[in-house]
Amino acid sequence: MTSRPTYDAVVVGSGPNGLAGAIRLAQAGWRTLVLEADSLAGGGLRSRELTLPGFLHDVCATVMTTARVSPFMRSLPLEEYGVEWLPVDIPVGHPLEGGQAAFVHQSIEETAAGLGSDGAAYRRLFEPLVRDAEKILGEILGPIPVPPRHLPALVNFGRWALQPGSLLARRAFKSQAARALFGGMAAHSILPLEQLATAAFGLVLSIGAHRHNWPLVRGGAQRFADALVAILRSLGGEVVTGQEVRSLRDIPPARAVLFDITPRSVLRIAGEAFPPSYRRLLQRYRYGPGVCKVDYALDGPIPWRNPDCARAGTLHVGGTLEEVQAAEAAVWRDEHPAHPFVLLVQPTIVDPSRAPHGKHIAWAYCHVPNGSTQDVSAQIEGQIERFAPGFRELVLAKHVFTASQMESYNPNYVGGDINSGVQDLAQLFTRPVPRLNPYRTPLKGLYLCSGSTPPGGGVHGMGGFHAAETALRDLGA
Repeated sequence: MTSRPTYDAVVVGSGPNGLAGAIRLAQAGWRTLVLEADSLAGGGLRSRELTLPGFLHDVCATVMTTARVSPFMRSLPLEEYGVEWLPVDIPVGHPLEGGQAAFVHQSIEETAAGLGSDGAAYRRLFEPLVRDAEKILGEILGPIPVPPRHLPALVNFGRWALQPGSLLARRAFKSQAARALFGGMAAHSILPLEQLATAAFGLVLSIGAHRHNWPLVRGGAQRFADALVAILRSLGGEVVTGQEVRSLRDIPPARAVLFDITPRSVLRIAGEAFPPSYRRLLQRYRYGPGVCKVDYALDGPIPWRNPDCARAGTLHVGGTLEEVQAAEAAVWRDEHPAHPFVLLVQPTIVDPSRAPHGKHIAWAYCHVPNGSTQDVSAQIEGQIERFAPGFRELVLAKHVFTASQMESYNPNYVGGDINSGVQDLAQLFTRPVPRLNPYRTPLKGLYLCSGSTPPGGGVHGMGGFHAAETALRDLGA
């Protein structure tokens, strides 16, 4: 590749962070190239016919909440490049025994009304947070600003967010339904719910639901990636797919190189060039549990016992708070729980274009030990069947990604870890290493921007944006 022309910047990896970083650099007038090993750009934003012809499945991301709260993504003309947002009637549902269920509606009032005696407590907790949503999200979508720009809002958020998710659920609510609802939101942390700051995940996701819904993109997540690529190309940037980078020699000469890849891959490509101390810090980076994901082609809609669950884009299928808590704790003991906490998305309730007429798709995953090779689709289906009897009879075909297969598909998912690293207090804002600017490396012109940098996983592009801003400051806009 040494015969290629010199670029101002080269981005390795075309996930949402890599594409966001490339767009920001191209906006500044830098000639920018993105290199992607896969045949499709997008990283976690890819759509494929995984089961049967005509059934279009998102390989990873489907629900685009973080894209809607991201300041950078919201600044882009995505709609002009084919992104059509599809809000769901109910962002999140949590089925319980006996046909009961709890729901997060976009309206706080409607959510509270469904929680009965816990409705007032729900309003007290979330109304101030949603009112300050842009201030709070602006503070946490990146490295911790010093000093904070909106200290009162951040302090109010922090007094709830720093608590364990299970503790806040029990302190704030009395009913089984409300506790389970918040516990399911907090379990997106992929951490034991007894850990400090797991409440933050439940709060942020709930704030996002109330502020921006949990929308999907018509036609699949690939449309979002395609829009980012089109925006980059409109600014003069280039994207080359099917081009794996194995060493620094595979990267064309450039003023700046941004790595939208996990620290393990960074070490493989550039490790020998780093000082030993920095190399050791990257080697200590911790990865969390993986996921086993199942995509389903269905003969009809899922027959939930509670009919309102059929209106929810995302379902948290795991029973009570205690059951969710037990399942997530078991995964951290390197166990495969018999009754896992299952996250399920049913895209075709708002986007019938993803399946043949009258048919449906859904995907579900649960957390498993890192690197697991076990197919736990039977356990996943057991949980779905518990709250939607007759589900198995609707399955026309399914496709399973074990945790180890998730890594084979995307090396950024080390051991199947879709968050690109543990997001506990010790590794939330200090990922991948504790530095004042975590995007900058000791090598001049080399930056990190994947989900292994703040603010972590999700389709927000903020890691790429902050890395690009760092490069522009370091090397001249």
